Parts: sequence; C-alpha cells; structure tokens
Amino acid sequence: MLASGRNGTLYIGVTSDLAKRVWQHKGKFVLGFSAEHAVDRLVWFEMHVTMESAILREKALKRWKRAWKIRLIEERNPYWNDLFEGLL
Repeated sequence: MLASGRNGTLYIGVTSDLAKRVWQHKGKFVLGFSAEHAVDRLVWFEMHVTMESAILREKALKRWKRAWKIRLIEERNPYWNDLFEGLL
C-alpha cells in the first residue's frame, strides 16, 4: 500500500517486483492516480505465494473502509515510515 503521507491518499496495487514498482512510482514513471496524488511512500505490504492470491487480497483490501486500512498500516508501521529502503 502506498500513501502520499501520514493519513494521506492511499493506493493499493499488485506487482511481481515490489522494489521496481515502488521505484517507478517514486520516479513518477507511472502515470495516473498515483502520480496525480503524489502517492509514493510504501507504508505497508504483504507477500503472496501466487499472483492469484495477491489479486484476491488486493480486491478485498480495496473494498475495506479507510479506517480499516489505516489500522492495518499502523499495526506494523505506526509512524508511516517509507518501507522502500528495506526492500533494497
């Protein structure tokens, strides 16, 4: 899950290469919603064994209320730190 900042705009997506995809968002190489809303801080993620399970989880998270998403982030990342550096 990417965010524009603490309690900012949230973006949920799926990728097979998380580090590369976050780098693309940070460099504004991904046009659209994330670039328009400056959503480039990796604040939460989870790994999946299959792309199918990742997509199912993405769809479920997108249906969640915003408050639930914020609670999920703050359980593991209470200060909304950018987790990107830890991927490298």
